[in-house]
Amino acid sequence: MNDLVRQHTALSDTDLEWLHLLVSEWQLLSDLSFADLVLWVPTRDGTRYVSVAQMRPNTGPTSYQDDMVGHLVPRGRRPLLDAALDEGRIVREGDPEWREEVPVRVESIPVRREGRVLGVIARNTNLLTVRTPSRLELTYLQSASDLAQMIAAGSFPFPGQQVDMDASPRVGDGLVRLDADGVVQYASPNGLSAYHRLGLASDLVGQHLGGITAELAPSRGPVDEALVKLASGYAPREFEVECAGGVIQLRAIPLKPKGVRIGSLVLLRDVTELRRRERELITKDATIREIHHRVKNNLQTVAALLRLQARRMDSPQGREALNEAVRRVGSIAIVHETLSQNLDERVEFDEIADRVIAMVAEISPGKVTCRRTGRFGVLDAEVATPLAMVLTEVLQNALEHAFGVAESGTVEVSAVRGGSPTEGRLLITVQDDGCGLPEGFDPQRAGNLGLQIVRTLVEGELSGSFGMVPAPERGTQVVLDIPVRADK
Repeated sequence: MNDLVRQHTALSDTDLEWLHLLVSEWQLLSDLSFADLVLWVPTRDGTRYVSVAQMRPNTGPTSYQDDMVGHLVPRGRRPLLDAALDEGRIVREGDPEWREEVPVRVESIPVRREGRVLGVIARNTNLLTVRTPSRLELTYLQSASDLAQMIAAGSFPFPGQQVDMDASPRVGDGLVRLDADGVVQYASPNGLSAYHRLGLASDLVGQHLGGITAELAPSRGPVDEALVKLASGYAPREFEVECAGGVIQLRAIPLKPKGVRIGSLVLLRDVTELRRRERELITKDATIREIHHRVKNNLQTVAALLRLQARRMDSPQGREALNEAVRRVGSIAIVHETLSQNLDERVEFDEIADRVIAMVAEISPGKVTCRRTGRFGVLDAEVATPLAMVLTEVLQNALEHAFGVAESGTVEVSAVRGGSPTEGRLLITVQDDGCGLPEGFDPQRAGNLGLQIVRTLVEGELSGSFGMVPAPERGTQVVLDIPVRADK
């Protein structure tokens, strides 16, 4: 819609925002009317109309099999559009049109904002399945007429009340029509069932909806007065009512076709099962986070025991081996600590990488600087855990073997995300400017425990590749290429 409006019309950005607000709400008008809606806006030169949005009803058959968005129609071909735009009124005159042997009743509703008509809604009703209207259908049509008059007057949609139609109640979920005093004039079967779920034992018609809702909801003291006003439809609001029987989501829509409130529409949706599943998911998420937190605590306990044992070792080689084990356990603990703070099993690995780099840098024998460039991005937990260990081993190997006791230098960790939108790749390069590889060194056959761990994790668990080669100028370069889920 943005592209069509800016390309063909002279509407301002604030006018466009109003049209967006209307389109976010007009599923309600379409369902109440049992009709298709097409929004036509006059072009910049005023000689044509362009259709910028379309909506089909959920409550009846469509009048348009094809998509109408983007169509251009010369002015004069559809007289009802011209009359609604020029006169600023709802136009219903004329005989039904025939489209592919289907009779269609066409009406035009001007879209007004701050006294100006921005465009026209063409309301198209398929008459092929018209039957004797029931009380429900008559209530729907009367409510649709009231909303159409509000659109023509510029009082609907409500400014600042952007509605998420995916989450809000719809017409078919349940509808209650109130008079100006908040008394129920009509309740659809689904609407009545929703209140029965709350514990209502009688009919709704003739009852004051606000009073009944406050009685059924748990007592909240002063809040009851606000609940009465909300359920009576005095203002456009969306809220929930919960009691022992269930949870009902309500949306109140004041009806002011001539500027004075004549009543309200209240849409209802029984969300009891939805809220129950959400609570189960919240409980599950909390349990998973608690498990990660406890695993992290246990790993830190193991690391503390290993550190304590290392202090009691007389052999320098044994002490160093235990200290390496402490760092390996610590790298896994960092991942679990991050997972314990997230709602899903994915982590932002840049933070983990920085903490691993800082942890390993503590063992630097000289004045060696460690830094990171690039971005690892968000990784799954099953990738993050072994990758943290791999990064620990590679960095530890570089700091131990590339520099002497008093030497200074730099170790740089570079990360680049790439690949296709569906299958991503993570290329990691760890490069130092130290003494380089020994003559005849083969990283694929070296017996060092750290390199064995790296090879096993990268090629086995991560299904990636591992290489260690001389750096272009000086030192050693380790390259890891790992398949990962595409980073959004």
